[in-house]
Amino acid sequence: MSDISKRFWLSCAAIGALNASLLGSAHAQDGDKQDAIQLKPIVVEGQEKGINAPTVLTERETARDLQERQVDRIDDIGRLDPGINYNRTSDSINIRGLDDNRVLTTVDGIRIPWLDDGARGVQGGISTIDFDTLSTLDIIRGADSSLFGSGALGGVISLRTLNPEDLLTEGRNWGSLTKGSYDSADRSWNINQAFAARANDTYILLQGGYRAGHERENMGDIGGFGVTRTEKNPAEYDQNNLLFKIHQHVDGGHRFGFTAERFDLDRDIHKLDASSNATGTSGTYLPGTFWETETRKRERLSVNYDYDGSGDAWLDQASVILYWQRLTEGDDSRAIRRTYPVGNYRRDNTIEETDVGINAIGLKAIELGAYTHTFKFGVDGYLSTVKQQALGEDNCNGPNDPRCAFLHTNQAEMPEVEGGTLGLFVEDQIALYDGRLRVTPGLRFDWYERNPQETPLYEENPSFRGYPADSSDSRFSPKLRAEWDAAENVVLYAQWAQAFRAPSSTELYMTYGGPGTYLNIGNPDLKPETSNGFDIGAKFGDDQFGGSLSIYNNYYRNFIDNVSVSAAEAGVPPGMFPMGITRYVNRAHVQIYGAEAKAHYAFPNGWKTWGGLAFAVGKDTDEDVYLNSVPALKGVVGLGYAAETWGTDFMMTAVAARNKVENPDSDYNKTPGYTLFDVTGWWEPEQFKGLRIQAGIYNIFDKKYWNALDIPDSGTVPKDYYTEPGRTFKISMTQRF
Repeated sequence: MSDISKRFWLSCAAIGALNASLLGSAHAQDGDKQDAIQLKPIVVEGQEKGINAPTVLTERETARDLQERQVDRIDDIGRLDPGINYNRTSDSINIRGLDDNRVLTTVDGIRIPWLDDGARGVQGGISTIDFDTLSTLDIIRGADSSLFGSGALGGVISLRTLNPEDLLTEGRNWGSLTKGSYDSADRSWNINQAFAARANDTYILLQGGYRAGHERENMGDIGGFGVTRTEKNPAEYDQNNLLFKIHQHVDGGHRFGFTAERFDLDRDIHKLDASSNATGTSGTYLPGTFWETETRKRERLSVNYDYDGSGDAWLDQASVILYWQRLTEGDDSRAIRRTYPVGNYRRDNTIEETDVGINAIGLKAIELGAYTHTFKFGVDGYLSTVKQQALGEDNCNGPNDPRCAFLHTNQAEMPEVEGGTLGLFVEDQIALYDGRLRVTPGLRFDWYERNPQETPLYEENPSFRGYPADSSDSRFSPKLRAEWDAAENVVLYAQWAQAFRAPSSTELYMTYGGPGTYLNIGNPDLKPETSNGFDIGAKFGDDQFGGSLSIYNNYYRNFIDNVSVSAAEAGVPPGMFPMGITRYVNRAHVQIYGAEAKAHYAFPNGWKTWGGLAFAVGKDTDEDVYLNSVPALKGVVGLGYAAETWGTDFMMTAVAARNKVENPDSDYNKTPGYTLFDVTGWWEPEQFKGLRIQAGIYNIFDKKYWNALDIPDSGTVPKDYYTEPGRTFKISMTQRF
């Protein structure tokens, strides 16, 4: 066992022993009671309390909300909130101007890694989630690592999958949820089935889904071969997922569970834009011969324990989950080259992370004098193994052929990296003045270590100069939040919170390039990114009339970026890489500030209206340049009507032009403003209980527009290639028994 594993498990064992003693005491006290306790599901869809209760900075969306807005997959998440966006280029969520691995995503409390091979375009992680498996989606805004640990700089997307208890309502012993849908944006159809059953105190859920589709449409109008193409490359994909859960309820508010989950996505793309022109007289590959297969796979096994006590035990609530998870991403390219090395060409690039971890959290409310203290505390940690490789074949005449200096294959760009991450946190919500004023201080300690391992494929890298050093660091992240019930249904709040992000294995250890050409390298001396975030805001109202307003200002230090450096700075001989050297470094200061507002009103006669606004500005304050990860001002206004069995909504989305970009001399990342109109409707026929039919038309007036976040910082592909779909429609049918 490696040193890192020993230290990790010793730490977890010590903390686990303490948790076990507390849980054991709680169990013993429950067992001493004479009165039988009525068994009940510990969690009900969208109604978690205590440990999982949403905070004032959280927006909770239930499965019903996702259904009403037809949020069937990650591409649709922008319909939930004007301040939330999906970056299709990097396959990540953008919150308050940050994305990639600066926004944390969890599924059932397990973090989903965002992977990036750093050189070959294999990146992502968030798209390995089937949204039809979800029961709730929490959007947590702002920098707050005190509860969530590394990566929660911009915010957190916390997802919970269906539990069998979600389908077994009203004391039923079985339940079923069936859904089918079609989306014209990529001509995809989807079928999803969930079934739950109960035998005494045992609950079981089995859910499966399948989706098949094509390329996502755009507004490009130039076809053919080569880099001038603006139409999307033809593609076909298949996606499937399986989810199995079993829960065993035990007297006294205890529940034990096991979960198995698997997600697979395979997308075949005919890369016409990478081919030569139609006559085959220019370009690298013969016309129509370049194909690429993208694969995304996530697997996990987990066991969990949940406790919901009556308040007189050592703990009021507790939750523990032990898990194994593996995320694999790959791109397999095949083509026939027309230039040297002429003939068959293949590249199979993959990056994979395997995690074994534990999350444990407890909650206890205590009366101390005139004040109520609600303590939330816990530990989360995991051991990780990251592997990357680039395999392939071509007709190069040996490894030292100078004509193949740019064709790197059968190597690894970084060594296999073993890592350990451990976090401890505690917060205390102090209720003052009969609970009208709540002050919540919190503190988290995080430690991480990354150890490069001997990797034969890494030694085949032409730029291999020995194994890099280990990387390790630790940090305390405090926070302080105050909430005041200024009036009935009116809450004013303010929060200061620190956050941090540990460097990824790619940022630490990547080595791509070769002598005589270029070099892109990691940096084992990188410091963690850190932030100080300030939020002030208000929430008011109820389901009939309400809204929220928030203003935030976040300061970041040691922002990790890839920049050009000299040979001396990179520690290599001068002249060895004449085409340039880039390296990951820490930028000094970055600031992102903005405001968000939402409001809604439901009229007594069935009509309703709502609106939202999100604004942000982000700059590297040392270099005085804007950040391309910050979206433009966005506003949403809607009007709807709902009767007992049917309803319809009309929505307008307006986005301002984005001209504040990193390179103001280039128009590539600048985007014009646009206004979109959508209409949706639903019908629940009385004669078919549990049936719901829903349809929507999006971009009614077929407007040509760009999502600025989808446009890469630089590229040779015409800008029109990144346009969004024109007019599309979606229809779905859901049957619940």
